Amino acid sequence: MATFLYRLGRFAFRRRHFVALFWVALLALAGAGAAGAPAAGNSSFSIPGTEAQKAFDLLEERFPGSSADGATARVVFKAPDGEKMTDAGHKAVVRDTVDALGGGSEVAGVSDPYEGGGVSENGSVAYASVTYEVSGMELEETSREALEAAAEDARASGLTVEIGGDALQAVPETGTAEIIGIGIAAVVLVITLGSLLAAGLPLLTAIVGVGVGVASITALASTLDLGSTTSILASMIGLAVGIDYALFVVSRYRAELAEGRGREEAAGRAVGTAGSAVVFAGLTVVIALVGLSVVNIPMLTKMGIAAAGTVALAVLIALTLIPALLGYAGRRVRPAGEKSKLLGGGRTAKKADRPNMGTRWARLVVRRPLAVLLLGVIGLGAAAVPATSLELGLPDDGSQPTSTTQRKAYDLLSEGFGPGFNGPLMVVVDAKGASDPQAVFDRTGDDVKSLDNVVDVAPAQPNKAGDTATITVIPDSKPSSVTTEDLVHDIRDTGAGITADTDADVLVTGATAMNVDVSQKLNDALVPYLVLVVGLAFLLLIVVFRSILVPLKAALGFLLSVLAALGAVVAVYQWGWLAGLMGVEETGPIMSMMPIFMVGVVFGLAMDYEVFLVTRIREAYVHGENPRQAVVTGFRYSARVVTAAAVIMMAVFAGFIGSSDSMVRMIGFGLAVAVLFDAFVVRMTIVPAVLALLGDKAWWLPKWLDRALPNVDVEGEALAAHDAARTEDKELVRA
Repeated sequence: MATFLYRLGRFAFRRRHFVALFWVALLALAGAGAAGAPAAGNSSFSIPGTEAQKAFDLLEERFPGSSADGATARVVFKAPDGEKMTDAGHKAVVRDTVDALGGGSEVAGVSDPYEGGGVSENGSVAYASVTYEVSGMELEETSREALEAAAEDARASGLTVEIGGDALQAVPETGTAEIIGIGIAAVVLVITLGSLLAAGLPLLTAIVGVGVGVASITALASTLDLGSTTSILASMIGLAVGIDYALFVVSRYRAELAEGRGREEAAGRAVGTAGSAVVFAGLTVVIALVGLSVVNIPMLTKMGIAAAGTVALAVLIALTLIPALLGYAGRRVRPAGEKSKLLGGGRTAKKADRPNMGTRWARLVVRRPLAVLLLGVIGLGAAAVPATSLELGLPDDGSQPTSTTQRKAYDLLSEGFGPGFNGPLMVVVDAKGASDPQAVFDRTGDDVKSLDNVVDVAPAQPNKAGDTATITVIPDSKPSSVTTEDLVHDIRDTGAGITADTDADVLVTGATAMNVDVSQKLNDALVPYLVLVVGLAFLLLIVVFRSILVPLKAALGFLLSVLAALGAVVAVYQWGWLAGLMGVEETGPIMSMMPIFMVGVVFGLAMDYEVFLVTRIREAYVHGENPRQAVVTGFRYSARVVTAAAVIMMAVFAGFIGSSDSMVRMIGFGLAVAVLFDAFVVRMTIVPAVLALLGDKAWWLPKWLDRALPNVDVEGEALAAHDAARTEDKELVRA
């Protein structure tokens, strides 16, 4: 591995014009494809194998043209204080609005509040439901504009008018905080590399990689049904790892220059050593992201594969474009320990005999490894405590900022009709196999009405064939509450009894039931996913480190950091700690996808730092140093760069906390905190403490396994042997 990458690095350095042209052409090609592609919307959402999805599919079959998965909107009207929506003047305004909404080309139907029971008991609130023939992702902008225009016209009469539903779902925006994150990354790079030019290389290559990745996602968005969130998450992860991977190669290049090697040789050795770590670190991230497909949620699978593709691009760029750009930079990228004239006049930054911060920290840890280990584990354990009260759900309009019309509509409906009105349950009764379908419909309605936490059960609405009906159930609690989830299970239990007696299928669906099924599916998939991803990465790390205990320690450390990060997410987004500082306007359940997505991404990133840090330690160990001294040597050369990489990644992830999308905000915060815990507590503290305690045992590997494993040579032993042979040849020639 090291020898191949060494040759690749030298090739890219020598043939820099060809390499640079290749990446520019690829970026232009992807950009052209993105420019001509339709804009990405919100990806369609399906959960194969769940009862809610089965009911949706049945509705499509038995109620053709009903657009069961079409976009919906609720236009909510509130009369001024002291007036009622049943007043003649307000009635006329509402009916004019209904007529205006019904004229849209994509509108399937509009309900009249005064004919369909859409007026609250006290008469202060009314609503009209609008259904569309296409999903929210496919809805044209003209339809959204017509919806907003109709509401604005109604407001002119003095009514309060707000719009809820998924018809107004906007493409998420990341805001200016992302730019601030990149700015912080740039400052850290300048401080770490001591040169504006050297600092610019990782930023430039990361932007190229993300540009190719996001442009490709945009070009394929319509064909592959990729939502706008997919490209945002791919850019978040791609930017973070792209900067980090390039930073490690540039740092190793400067270290090789400091040892007196020529620039082409230094580029080759940087790619051969640091590049090997980049390859295996990237592989762990890709495994973790692609492994999300085992959950069998198409949207999550697409997000994982798209992000994995961006990570793969970041690896390829670090191995090829970075050495090419180093060739262009020439002497303007200085050896390690030297600063540019602008940042220090070209003089040596520190005295050669003065130990750096990484060395001092490592010496402190190896002197008191047990105390440091206990302190780190107890600290992360305390941070993980809130995770024990984790509640999962999917966001609805109740989690929107209070300034949005969707949230205002949600609150008005809760005020007029009760909190459960925002999350109605749809019971689908398939009585095709029953002898008396109407009797089954009536029994189902009566049995559901007798359950606790049910406010209202609408009469059954059969299809034309009379063999299938829908029954709308209004709970007494808000959609995201545990009480509503219990009601979903109670209805399904009741339906099982009806099925046993009548051979009719009773299914529960709707957005709330879908949320329940998603949470259950994700919970069921978490353990298999962990076994698959951690197992594959464990095998990969055994090959890299040629050790059993080091990969085991890496996996256990990851579990600590991810639990602590989930604890922080619960504390902020569910309990409300520091909610104002984080811009959290409404606390509630944690998004169902958050734990498994965090597990995947954080595991990949955690292994990044494990590979970068421990390969340097193992490199020193295999070259003859004792275990504790190897830890100190590894930290001397890698701690500064790993610290910089972690700060950069935290800054990039934290930048996405300013996104308008609640899922992106939560993931950005969770990943930033996870990197903080994993890089600084686990990798920089617990790892050296454990290695110091284990000593030589850390690198133990059964002889039979050692013979069976391929030698990937991450430490560059082949390169060292090559140097030794070349030196010996020179001495023989001189003799």
